[in-house]
Amino acid sequence: MTPINVLSLFDGISCGRLALERAGIHVDNYFASEIDPYALIVSQRHYPDTIHLGDVRGICGCNLPKIDLLIGGSPCQGFSIAGKEFNFDDPRSALFFEYVRILKECDPTYWLLENVPMKKEYRDVISDILGVEPVQINSALVSAQSRKRLYWANFPIQQPADKDIKLEDVVLQGALIDRDKSHAIIGSIGRTTHREYFRKNQGQLVFNTTALSSLYGGLSGTRPRVYIEKSPTVAAGSGHIPLVVNGQPKDLTIAEIKGVTRKLTPLECERLQTLPDNWTAGVSDTQRYKSIGNAWTVDVIAHILKGVVNPHI
Repeated sequence: MTPINVLSLFDGISCGRLALERAGIHVDNYFASEIDPYALIVSQRHYPDTIHLGDVRGICGCNLPKIDLLIGGSPCQGFSIAGKEFNFDDPRSALFFEYVRILKECDPTYWLLENVPMKKEYRDVISDILGVEPVQINSALVSAQSRKRLYWANFPIQQPADKDIKLEDVVLQGALIDRDKSHAIIGSIGRTTHREYFRKNQGQLVFNTTALSSLYGGLSGTRPRVYIEKSPTVAAGSGHIPLVVNGQPKDLTIAEIKGVTRKLTPLECERLQTLPDNWTAGVSDTQRYKSIGNAWTVDVIAHILKGVVNPHI
């Protein structure tokens, strides 16, 4: 396949370009729209030849050369079933219409749009405008993260094969996990430190093997579990949370729970998004978490883009 011109809207940390490399698609010019300064630092470090166009609202497709591939995942906060479901009136969700405008102006040979699972009424609006139905793919098929996303494209999309990657395959040494797959990585994982962290994001926790062994007098390999409301034998109350290891519950304070658990590190989150290790190094951990949480699962996008080269995969 000859090198192509690519326009990536809401480019973030350039997962799209990395996915193109993995798909074996050579790029002639890579145009990108992104306004987050920290995402731009990461993107420019890896791809200094990217042609940055700034805010998507200032892009005019008529000023660009022929675009062979348009990609993008417009901000999803107004659509997410985990959020407040603001729909198209949310200014972040309204950026979808900027994607549509540029799609019409550029008339690319191929295009791909990604977004989160949402109410059927919102999904139907997008599908009616684009003229195709989405395909839902769970990143769990190619990573250790359960992350369902919708993909609209004007070329065939097939489900990727299950690589059977477990969370224990990507965490750092000395960590013990309580599930096969992480919950979807979110941009705020680095900022949440109160009780709600354990209630909402328990799937982002890993356990310190040494600390647990000391606390329970040894480990037999049984997975630990934090019970927010109650455990099989100990009811949680007064700020105490049961931690069960080896079938033995202990009623611990939040501070004590934090002593034997930790959040996934930025490097572990990169692995969950199938990014190379330390892809986001060079900015603060808070910004690393944010950019990773807002990013694509690279191997999912690479699999989809292979359909541009071979529509029968």
